[in-house]
Amino acid sequence: MTTADRFRAAAERRDLAALEGLFTEDIRFYSPVKFTPFEGRPMVLALFRVLLRTFEDFRYAGQYTGTAETCADGTVSPSAVLLFRATVGGKQIHGIDLLHFADDGRIKEFTVMVRPQSAVHALGEAVFAGLAADGLVPDSR
Repeated sequence: MTTADRFRAAAERRDLAALEGLFTEDIRFYSPVKFTPFEGRPMVLALFRVLLRTFEDFRYAGQYTGTAETCADGTVSPSAVLLFRATVGGKQIHGIDLLHFADDGRIKEFTVMVRPQSAVHALGEAVFAGLAADGLVPDSR
């Protein structure tokens, strides 16, 4: 079973503990709702805690593997693209998770892209509310 397969299974089970060992210590998570990446395993796991309780009807709908350049330094690494469907705040989301793998097979970079724009907005509001509720960002209300 590949890292992408293990990630997919853990995310679909909403199993945060299973995700922890799949990420490098210095993982970068590029979100569609924040310009700069979330950095480091503790922060990315905290973000996943919010995501796993925010998404409704989450499921993966496809998977592709290959290689791609990373955002961080442009190196080419083994990669996987996972297509997903979910609902957030009544909005249907179509998205992809782009995973880049380190030499040891763990995920070193994670990029999420979603559509449509109204879903991006709903997702951003829900995620930032969840991060604020967990004390990870200031509450802007």
